[in-house]
Amino acid sequence: MQHGPAVRRRKLGAELRALRTSAGLTSGEAARLVGWHQSKVSRIETGASGVKPADVRLLLDAYAVADAQLRELLLVLAGSDEGGGRHHWWHAYRGVLPPTYRDFISLESQASAMSTLETSVVPGLLQTPAYARAVTRAAVGGLDDERLDALVEVRLARQDVLRADPPLELSAVLDEAVLRREIGGPGVMEQQLDRLLEAARLPQVRLQVLPFAAGAHVGVTGPFVIFSFSSTSDLDVVVLDHLTSSLYLERKEDLRAYTEAFNALQIHALSPEDSLDYIAGIGDGA
Repeated sequence: MQHGPAVRRRKLGAELRALRTSAGLTSGEAARLVGWHQSKVSRIETGASGVKPADVRLLLDAYAVADAQLRELLLVLAGSDEGGGRHHWWHAYRGVLPPTYRDFISLESQASAMSTLETSVVPGLLQTPAYARAVTRAAVGGLDDERLDALVEVRLARQDVLRADPPLELSAVLDEAVLRREIGGPGVMEQQLDRLLEAARLPQVRLQVLPFAAGAHVGVTGPFVIFSFSSTSDLDVVVLDHLTSSLYLERKEDLRAYTEAFNALQIHALSPEDSLDYIAGIGDGA
């Protein structure tokens, strides 16, 4: 169990080690190719030390890595501000975003798929502006209007991943409490439920409701997010949010356990079609 930056170093190092091995190079041979000492390559591969984006680029060139998506992902993990696509915009908000939140956004922006269980609030990627404002104000006390506005802007900007090419594939299981808990007042909740209905019809979104009638389930211990990456499964990670920080689970056994838990939740939840009807019924006051 690690915090974001440590996980990024470890995952980046492991992937670079795998790429070196695939290229048929020893760590000493790789070091000579880029003009380093062998110990630097070893420290990078074990995650013992950080690595600059320029150094990652040197290694990728030495290993003849041509996959543009993989190169971009590894450079982002190294902290690169370069590149286009659907990332890097959050650097403009460094002054208001804690490091763990920036790490979360960087993973979200590069992931190909995201699976999330929510037990209290609507997932950030599906929130309306008014709902996002109400949630942020409740979650972070004592905010002045300027900082609140900035955090809401970030929440809404994150939603661009669903409109990217290719878009993030989002699978969400929502406990019924998410739909019943009135946040921001009746008008805000009415708009939010409409937004969920709209989003659920998108081909890249799979939305399911876990009704109260399902009883106790594996998700009662709390919400979680699983990020998956199409270029390599070794970068997949589970994120657990806490009040003041986020924890990242990267071990294969943790990933397997949470993936199995999410699959079980999908089985016990209503189908996507029945979930649409259920949400609509709540919105109609049923």
